[in-house]
Amino acid sequence: MSRLFTVALFVALAFCLTTSKPVLAQPPVVADKIAGIATEKPASGPFVEVDGKFMVPYSERIPGTDIQFEMIPVPGGSFKFGAGESDGEKRDDEGPQVEIKVAPMWVAKTEVRWAEYKEYMRMYAIFKEFEAAGTRLVTDENKADAITAPTELYDPSFTYEYGEEPDQPAVTMTQYAAQQYSKWLSLLTHNQYRLPTEAEWEYACRAGSETAYHWGDDAEPIDDYAWYFDNSDAGPGLVGTKKPNAFGLHDMHGNVAEWTVNQYTEDGNAWLAKWMKEQGGVDATRAVNWPTESSPCVVRGGSWEMDAEELRAAVRLGSDDEVWKEEDPNFPRSPWWFTSDPARGVGFRLFRSYEKLDKETISKFWEASAPNTINEVETRVLNGRGGYGLVDDELPKAVEKATK
Repeated sequence: MSRLFTVALFVALAFCLTTSKPVLAQPPVVADKIAGIATEKPASGPFVEVDGKFMVPYSERIPGTDIQFEMIPVPGGSFKFGAGESDGEKRDDEGPQVEIKVAPMWVAKTEVRWAEYKEYMRMYAIFKEFEAAGTRLVTDENKADAITAPTELYDPSFTYEYGEEPDQPAVTMTQYAAQQYSKWLSLLTHNQYRLPTEAEWEYACRAGSETAYHWGDDAEPIDDYAWYFDNSDAGPGLVGTKKPNAFGLHDMHGNVAEWTVNQYTEDGNAWLAKWMKEQGGVDATRAVNWPTESSPCVVRGGSWEMDAEELRAAVRLGSDDEVWKEEDPNFPRSPWWFTSDPARGVGFRLFRSYEKLDKETISKFWEASAPNTINEVETRVLNGRGGYGLVDDELPKAVEKATK
């Protein structure tokens, strides 16, 4: 895709998304019943033309519930990943800038809310009930379609101190828990939801901009776009209540910092710059430094607990299991939950590629790669403080039956 076409597409999208609540397109014909694909150009709302079809916004309902979330189409293109030299707040881990290609994708309009995440949290007790009854057992043959669910909160008052309203962003989950959530949802809906790579997240945040924030270099308008330290002393705000970026995505700066799948690196994009030089280029979906340790891993966008300069598009925050799980009395410590700040400012957002990822690749996005995380999960399961559950089309009916 040429830079001229990319810029034109960004401008067109920005024109379509001038309100804080963009009108969702209603495609007249859906191709092959694929969520978010229309065969005819929508009369209104944002869209992305690909392969003679149109990516459009859509609402996904979690099967077995009335809970829905919205996905927004984001065009492919290329961008400069990392902070530029003109960014006066640039830190050592925010460069060097790397030109990288990004494929078309859908991105959740908002961060994952408690309304959504609590449905996943329910699975722990339900899976335990299935296990006790000897039904829907996980075997070596079907384990690829199984997930773990987060154990019950050790201290709910920590996680919920600033609220658990359905439209507040869910917080304090680990990267692994967020990955398993995306697998659970994907197997239920047959749409490949996942965490983003760092490069994909920054591209979605910038929405065609090359400035410190998606609205410009000046932080002054931040109150219109973000929940941050100066305007949110009562915790995170309800999602989608601030203005969106040019793609129609809300809360990309502030509210809660969002998980990516990448391991944190102190030298920023140096590993990627070297890799791209050796490999002759790589797209943003494959620009992953897969974790070999459970921390530090990368969260992006800053949170309601942080100052404006910590919300810039290029800012990287490395997780810290030792600090973020400091008050966890368990051994090994939970692979699903954090117990200590700044974890109350950490959540996540769902991404979905236009082109379906192969099984090996999507599995990397859904499962832990760090040996210590894998060991923590297996130890918890062996000790009866965790378990696996099968996720298939029959799960919603089985849950309904189990909870009557």
